[in-house]
Amino acid sequence: MQHNKIRLSAVSYLNTKPFIYGLFRGELADEIELNLDIPSECARKLKAGEVDLALTPVAIIPELPQAWVVSDFCIGSTGTVKTVCLFSEKPMQEIKTILLDFHSRTSVALTRILCEQYWHIQPELVHATEGFEKSISGDTAALIIGDRTIGLHKRYPFIYDLGEAWTSWTGLPFVYAAWVSTRPLDTAVLTRFNQALAGGLGHLPELIKILPTIPGFSLDEYYRENISYDLDESKWIALNRFLKILSPEKNYHLERQNVLAPTI
Repeated sequence: MQHNKIRLSAVSYLNTKPFIYGLFRGELADEIELNLDIPSECARKLKAGEVDLALTPVAIIPELPQAWVVSDFCIGSTGTVKTVCLFSEKPMQEIKTILLDFHSRTSVALTRILCEQYWHIQPELVHATEGFEKSISGDTAALIIGDRTIGLHKRYPFIYDLGEAWTSWTGLPFVYAAWVSTRPLDTAVLTRFNQALAGGLGHLPELIKILPTIPGFSLDEYYRENISYDLDESKWIALNRFLKILSPEKNYHLERQNVLAPTI
């Protein structure tokens, strides 16, 4: 019955397509109710209890009463991520204002941290609204995430990749979004869930063939070189490092639920 389905919210960007492909081609397809949302909406739905499980921006984890990371997969990067960037007409030290993408939670938090602790600048940080991308001018830069960054790299003379900046600063990878629930979920179901995710990642060439071609943008390169999907030990260390910087005084409860995911 409909109400017995697992309610999922996942990011609607290109970087999530391997997960979505795996879920819909796997045996769980008839058992899930999947909503595709912008990252900030994934976070809102999880906090509000509207979904059982979300591929959510990790920045909201300290805001949850309890959080279980229920998958061995994530949306991460090691170095350049390509689709989480500051775009500017001026160099970093001349930026006075940064418009913050309303789609984002984690990248907004990361921008604040990098400005203060890595770039050592103090711009005004403004939460932006629809159409803010058109306001990049002079000393006003913008944080833009996801598919809307495609094509912008040739338009602006100064581009600061947040994944690259974090790794340069810490020597660690970064985790933007993870599969999180606010309560423990059935281990058998999670095993099948992770098998579905792995199945999607294991069929990248097949997926790329059915996705629309984007001029000047290599999906194969993006999936294999920019996005890093394994939530391995180094990313787990990076995730906890980020959360401690983000909320040093917050006594949040973060647990990794034991799941068995096949190795790709």
